Amino acid sequence: MPTNLYGPHDNFHPQNAHVIPALLRRFHGAEGEIVIWGSGAPMREFLHVDDMAAASIFVMGLPVADYKAATEPMLSHINVGTGKDCSIRELAETIAEVTGFRGKLVFDTSKPDGTLRKLLDCSKLNGLGWQADIGLGEGLQQAYEWFVKHQDAYRGIEHE
Repeated sequence: MPTNLYGPHDNFHPQNAHVIPALLRRFHGAEGEIVIWGSGAPMREFLHVDDMAAASIFVMGLPVADYKAATEPMLSHINVGTGKDCSIRELAETIAEVTGFRGKLVFDTSKPDGTLRKLLDCSKLNGLGWQADIGLGEGLQQAYEWFVKHQDAYRGIEHE
């Protein structure tokens, strides 16, 4: 069971992208201010897609006895995440750095925050010997570079 995934080849569509690709797109070339829904306080965990792929390969390569020892027949999933979260405010500030945005961040507290914390317990996977490798800053940089190279695919779809 993965946490929130992001990375190259993500969905950067303005109407239905998840938080990271949506913010990367909004911050790209923006000036002035960017309004972010909520207080910025909710905490979220994010995992780079390459780490998800590595975790999948790791689990598939486990000896069956090791997998069975870490799971139960009716609880056979293993959480995949970083085990670390950050606030939406910290995420927005990091994205501002990655994209070179020098404007003002405005948090619209009239909009909902949603669930205050979403963090997976990844102790099973960590106990089996796997940990995420790609830090959030590095992963955001990779995702942003991919978006910049492919942004033409998203031109003209603001109101589809």
